[in-house]
This record gives sequence, structure tokens and C-alpha cells, in this order.
Amino acid sequence: MDRRLGRAWFLHSGYCERGCHHPHVHCVVAGGGLSPDGTQWISCRPGFFLPVRVLSRLFRRLFLEYLIDAFDAGTLEFYSSLESLRERRAFLQHLAPTRETEWVVYAKRPFAGPEQVLDYVGRYTHRVAISNNRLLNIDNEKVTFRYKDYRHDNQQKTMTLDAEEFIRRFPLHVLPNCFQRIRYYAFLATGTAKKN
Repeated sequence: MDRRLGRAWFLHSGYCERGCHHPHVHCVVAGGGLSPDGTQWISCRPGFFLPVRVLSRLFRRLFLEYLIDAFDAGTLEFYSSLESLRERRAFLQHLAPTRETEWVVYAKRPFAGPEQVLDYVGRYTHRVAISNNRLLNIDNEKVTFRYKDYRHDNQQKTMTLDAEEFIRRFPLHVLPNCFQRIRYYAFLATGTAKKN
């Protein structure tokens, strides 16, 4: 592996094994960058990567700004129980509590190096919402599956849902149209990666 990625970090917002709606982003970020002339690698200073609280608040602000911009541009649609959010005032009122909530940004240096991080993220890039080996039983219009309970020491547990509820949750894990699953930026961007 390129030693310039030796200080890669992994940013992660969590993953819901129980099948609940939990949008999140995985990012592999190098601990440094190319010099302006592109001739050498400049590492971040030892023991520092990102101010996590600042990153959390910056992400929250930008996310909410883009969400409001999308609303104002008319690209958000609300149906069923969310129809009342079509009015701007109701929409902004609905978003208000999220401005006070601390958003979770979890950043840490990988214990076993960048190879472990890339292996971990790689398992998620092309998989579906739930793998077949987690499905234990489908019977009497019920689906039983295995999940990992992160709140209780990663214990393996089972959950049974009505088939209708299981089917409702499944598409929540499918990436909507117009979203790209994997993006590369900076020195890894498609147009410059080979040169860099």
C-alpha cells in the first residue's frame, strides 16, 4: 500500500444493525496532503487530525443550509404524514431542534493501520441492506433476522418483524436515484488520481 495513506483515518457516524433508518457516511481521509506543487507529501502534525467538535458543528451547519436551499429550490417533496412540511415556516420549525442537537462525528486513528480501514469500508461499498446469512426465518408473514446490539457489548440478538414492516424498512437502506455510492476527492479524484 502507498505509504502516503499510512496515516489514513476513518470517520464514521454509526450503523444500525436492527434495520432502522440511519443514514450515514463512511469517509477514508488521508492524514495530510500533497504540497501545492504536487511534489511531496505533507503529513498533519503528530497527534492531530481534525477538531472533531468543530467538524461536527460545521457538518451540521452545512447540511442544514443545503437542506433549506433544496427546500427553497422546490426539490424536496413531502407526502402522507409529512405534508404539513410543505410550508416553509413548518419546515423551518421542524428543523429547529436539530440546530441544538450535538451531531455525532466519530473520528479515530485505525488500530491496525490503513489496510484494516479499507478492508472494513470495502465490505460496505457493494452490499445490500442485509446479507442472507443474517436472515434466520421467514414464516407466517414474519421475518426473523440476526443483528448486533452495539448498546449491549455487541451482543448478537434476533428480531422478528411483520413482513410488511421488514419490507418497509428494507428500501430505506437502498441508495436513492441520483446519489453516488462512492466519491473520490482531492488527490484521489478520478481526474487526477493517476497523475498524483
